[in-house]
Amino acid sequence: MRVADYIFRTLADHNVRDVFVVTGGGAMHLDDALGREPRLRYICNHHEQASAMAAEAHARITNKVGVACVTSGPGGINAINGVFGAWTDSIPVLVLSGQMKRETLLRTHNLTGRLRQLGDQEADVVAMVSGITKYAHVVTEPESIRYHLERALHLATHGRPGPCWLDIPIDVQAALINPEALLSYDPAGDSAVVATAQTCDSTVLRDHARDVARRLLEARRPVLLGGTGVRLAGAVPQFRQLAERLNIPVTTAWTHDLIPGDHPLFCGRQGTIGTRAGNFTVQNADLLLIVGSRLCIRQISYNWQSFARAAHTIQVDIDAAELSKPTFRAAQPIHADARAFLDLLLEELSAVHTPLPAHIEWLAWCRERVRRFPNVLPRHRQSSPGSINQYHFIELLFAAARADAIFACGDATACITPFQAGDLKDGQRLFSNSGSASMGYDLPSAIGAAVAAPDRQTICLAGDGSIMMNLQELATIVHNRLPIKIFVLCNGGYQSIRATQQNFFNRLVGEGPDSGVGFPDFVALARAYSIPAARLDTATSASAAAHITTVLAADGPQLIAVDLDPTQTFEPKLSSRRLPDGRMVTSPLEDMAPFLDREELKENMLIPVLDD
Repeated sequence: MRVADYIFRTLADHNVRDVFVVTGGGAMHLDDALGREPRLRYICNHHEQASAMAAEAHARITNKVGVACVTSGPGGINAINGVFGAWTDSIPVLVLSGQMKRETLLRTHNLTGRLRQLGDQEADVVAMVSGITKYAHVVTEPESIRYHLERALHLATHGRPGPCWLDIPIDVQAALINPEALLSYDPAGDSAVVATAQTCDSTVLRDHARDVARRLLEARRPVLLGGTGVRLAGAVPQFRQLAERLNIPVTTAWTHDLIPGDHPLFCGRQGTIGTRAGNFTVQNADLLLIVGSRLCIRQISYNWQSFARAAHTIQVDIDAAELSKPTFRAAQPIHADARAFLDLLLEELSAVHTPLPAHIEWLAWCRERVRRFPNVLPRHRQSSPGSINQYHFIELLFAAARADAIFACGDATACITPFQAGDLKDGQRLFSNSGSASMGYDLPSAIGAAVAAPDRQTICLAGDGSIMMNLQELATIVHNRLPIKIFVLCNGGYQSIRATQQNFFNRLVGEGPDSGVGFPDFVALARAYSIPAARLDTATSASAAAHITTVLAADGPQLIAVDLDPTQTFEPKLSSRRLPDGRMVTSPLEDMAPFLDREELKENMLIPVLDD
């Protein structure tokens, strides 16, 4: 058996079913073996970046490793952006890349760093990705393939998940091996893995759970904040069960589909581009239990000293490094898997059956903030002729979407607006890549989601600037008959950049047509790919809702260019200002722009207002 055949047989044995690929000469045996394995389906993209991003999105939906196969040199280099997104967002992805034969590799002759290139299209991609993968290795010995493949699959999916990369020279791909004679991988004997995977032992974790249970019952204003780690640990049921047992407010950090919008404990989405209700909830808490969120800058802001400043903070994370980084540090860090911790915490709270009076009162206060500060305002429903307000559009889209819909979002408007205003139903999924936040993520991620869940409704939200980075993937959608409904949010370019430039420089450079960035007619472009397309440019709610409903009910792919109100900015949003000496200062999370009257702000704070 060839090494290449062994690789894909093993992946199929590990329940991989889909592989995203751009074929190439450097991966010729990998490509051939992929096509020969009957249990695998391959989806051909038109750019390796798209393959990596599609694999990452596929893993989000299946909660299993996503796989991409690329060729040598530029093929591997093109995939790096997608791998970086999987690294930052802790998504299990395996990239297989072809490489030049061992005889012409720089590393074979100890020439790395002295000679720029030896083999045709040779590039030391492992050196490039070593800092953004859990494991990256050039497989130079055919007999070692089982060990390295099993190690990569284990590391990608255990501990804090993330991407792994195997670079396989073409002569190794073609080498014949005896599968029965191969050395296996034993995680227990891997000292590096054991060291990094070490979390609290069971006794210490039980003590933590007992202490947290006591603190939750003693607190008068507790809040539960959940992140991606909850879903990655398979702990969504336990997360909700904990909140419901205690009857305490829940906010979310980017993984907003942990709890539906109509849940009686849902109290907003926290962060710099979150909601007022979510930030008022967190900022007024006297205890904040953070489970599975690394609390990135977008969550805590550059003014992290003011984050949850009145609360005893408890952070549960599988990665010890996240608990000791030089920004926010929880008063009580707990190094543990989210599910293991939640299971123990629920056991400690098993005697609780009736909500505490203080918790009932506190929840009512938080829910009043949800009612008082809706995400879609009446004026959002009054767009000017020829356009629709982005918040109103999201309101209509989420109302019309099926209960099993998956929303695959790009960055900026295509992410921020639905993450603020999308009213999620139970069972729906909503995701973007938050750590990398790369333009061009939208179409590939929708492809990955649609392939992973063909019976569900896949909706792609793309900005007119972002979609340009991977337009070629429209051909992938058509060729594979993926019924993705694509909504291109047209606001004349890069809205986030435009707002920044206007706020700080009062002039525009490279943000839209008037400053150097051109865009096509997206309707005509989609039709060139044989995708039915139309324009949504009405400000009438009834006609817009009817149009959206028709599109979502149609068979096959559809593309709608949504002409947005160009005057609408992101709101609410945390604001920074520049001091005369050039320094930037950021408001605390509760003080979002457009700013509330100072007295109204005080009315919504149970703790002292800063700088008062």
